[in-house]
Amino acid sequence: MDSLDQTGKDLERLEQQLKLLLEQTQKLREDNRSLQNRQESLVAERAGLVAKNEEARSKVEAMIHRLKALEQS
Repeated sequence: MDSLDQTGKDLERLEQQLKLLLEQTQKLREDNRSLQNRQESLVAERAGLVAKNEEARSKVEAMIHRLKALEQS
């Protein structure tokens, strides 16, 4: 009977450990999904900022060329 009691306690402990592991796994999956979404958002934001930067650079270069042309006139 003592061995049976010990086996029962061991099974309960194992069940609790598995339950905790499953909860932690689910949380990690949710965190991972959240981080992936955030990364996608940041990548899209960065692409937009790079495009705006390129547009601003082009405008500044065009102004510089116009100013040089006015100087030479």
